[in-house]
Amino acid sequence: MCVLGDELVAGTGDPRAMGWVGRVAARTPQEGFRLTSHALGVPGETTSGMAARWAAETGPRLGQDGRLVLGLGHADLRAGTVTARSRLNVANVLDACGERGLPALVVGPPPVLPGGPDGALAGPLRGLADAFTEVCDRRGVPYVDLLAGLSGNADWEADLAASDGRVPGQTGYGLIAYLVLHGGWDRLFPA
Repeated sequence: MCVLGDELVAGTGDPRAMGWVGRVAARTPQEGFRLTSHALGVPGETTSGMAARWAAETGPRLGQDGRLVLGLGHADLRAGTVTARSRLNVANVLDACGERGLPALVVGPPPVLPGGPDGALAGPLRGLADAFTEVCDRRGVPYVDLLAGLSGNADWEADLAASDGRVPGQTGYGLIAYLVLHGGWDRLFPA
């Protein structure tokens, strides 16, 4: 399994150095197969960067039974990327996965900390998450809506506030892992 994305995929800020990817991999029952997880996070990565590198980075790592997970963050909004471009970038990757018979899952961007360093992104973030949802729905790809699952969550907001306001700590990564495990993971690794 390869997981592409930004600093959240890399687990930045997690004192346990697992991030959500490590927590999800550790909780995935491995009956009948052996899971090898590659967290290929690049801090600040936009969907354009992800779309440009995904095939070259995952090709040597994915076997015949590989899986691809896209962990989408806030970088497109910070970079001023228009929603239509973000949607197209994700659609192109998922279409290529479909052509290759490569199962995929998309984990959407989490909410920002109200009043935090990215507070101005709160408004456009819902539109971006809705665009990613639509792309996934059209392709039958599971989508984990972190924005809906974590908005207003006191533990999430406290964890962000205790760090730099942009990346969570141990509690926040645990919350993301929970939502991923209960929001489509079983479709990626059916029993």
